[in-house]
Amino acid sequence: MAEITKNQIVAITIEDMGTDGEGIGRYEGYTLFVKGAVPGDVIRAKVLKAKKTYGYAKIEEMLVSSPDRVTPCCPAAGRCGGCQLQQLSYQKQLAYKEQKVKNCLQRIGGLSKQALDSIMEPILGMDEPYHYRNKAQYPVGMGRDGGPVMGFYAGHSHTIIEQADCAIQEPINSVILKTVRDFMKEYQIPAYEEESGRGLVRHILTRVGYVTKEVMVCLVLHGRKFPYAEKLTERLKQAVEGFSAESAQRKEYMQKMEYGNVWETEVPLKYSLKSICLNVNMERTNVILGKEILPVYGEPYITDEIGGIKYQISPLSFYQVNPKQTVRLYEKALEYADLSGNEVVWDLYCGIGTISLFLAKQAKWVYGVEIVPQAIEDAKHNAVLNSIANAEFFAGAAETVMPEKYQESGGTMHADVIVVDPPRKGCEQSLLDTAAAMQPERIVYVSCDPATLARDVKYLGEKGYEVKKVCPVDMFPMTGHVECVVGMQRKHI
Repeated sequence: MAEITKNQIVAITIEDMGTDGEGIGRYEGYTLFVKGAVPGDVIRAKVLKAKKTYGYAKIEEMLVSSPDRVTPCCPAAGRCGGCQLQQLSYQKQLAYKEQKVKNCLQRIGGLSKQALDSIMEPILGMDEPYHYRNKAQYPVGMGRDGGPVMGFYAGHSHTIIEQADCAIQEPINSVILKTVRDFMKEYQIPAYEEESGRGLVRHILTRVGYVTKEVMVCLVLHGRKFPYAEKLTERLKQAVEGFSAESAQRKEYMQKMEYGNVWETEVPLKYSLKSICLNVNMERTNVILGKEILPVYGEPYITDEIGGIKYQISPLSFYQVNPKQTVRLYEKALEYADLSGNEVVWDLYCGIGTISLFLAKQAKWVYGVEIVPQAIEDAKHNAVLNSIANAEFFAGAAETVMPEKYQESGGTMHADVIVVDPPRKGCEQSLLDTAAAMQPERIVYVSCDPATLARDVKYLGEKGYEVKKVCPVDMFPMTGHVECVVGMQRKHI
């Protein structure tokens, strides 16, 4: 193996992709991870960090471009930390994500290639993989001219890349961001400064209803009051409600952005500003949102729909960011749950009840568990909103609530189906133990991290559950992330 040092320049061919979408090449047995490189590229790479057997590098010179390399549509691609894969054709992105899931289930989950070939369904991709996000969180900072800058953080840093016209965000956000930025400049409203802890505006959070076209603007403040809030409200109402499919402003935007827009092709566009609110965050922290919401205009929520179920969404609500793919994800989870109408279902990490209420349409009874109390209140309200009476929700950690309920029952509590949709860290072992002890016929695992999914699937396999179906879903085009649904069946001996 070659000895590699920092700043050394070597010629390599990119052969594979890593977990975060970085290219992987080898120089005399030494592995280099190269941001922005794609399989098939032949490059001269400059080493940025060298460890004993592997290192990190950047593209110094492109010698031969991969046939799968495309020109990113966004001018901030490569600098902004939001997208990692714009330089790779979308079909190859899907193939990469499908293989990523398969590799984890083989290497960590212990499933054989032969088994996966028979049970793994093709990844569900998008026809138009742009402008899919219904939620955005833009950091706000001070520019060199003293005015506000807004956009996205560069990868692994808190440097703000100014960018209003994002390729994966809903286009209305461009109008909102520019309106707030111009207003702050006009009235000399200061952005928050992380280093000093001074200033006011920390982030701008937006939510947009995919079906309803209702718009929320939430200003995250280092304070409890936004100056001239009534004037800003009028500006935002004019800007948002003027950005319809027929407006000259929107046509100009779409001519400038030379890529597809699923929001425009799928549904008519007529936006309405339903909510402006303040989120109070006085802490010296990297956490974006504080706990206190102060309404400025309208209600502190918007309403949207998934598969005919209505949901009220607040700034603090967990709600899937890709509405079109969410329907496909939940339909796949519902398919794997295989409900006949007589089942008792536990939905763990239920959020505001998005999957719970989807399942309740075809189950006898659904119990949902979520650690965020406000989310549980939202879930209960959403059940009433949809006239769903066969769902009950508990506030608390899933790994605490379900084991406690099981112990209180003396070990008699039963579930026919258990659905889990955990955070990236996966499920706690105590939860998996209780899930297996309840002996459900089926366990449906919805995951945003293939590695922890594979770890938990292996553990459940040791508890008597066999993987029957696997389906990756591309919820986050242009990024290295992939969602996945796994259906497991209890073995009867």
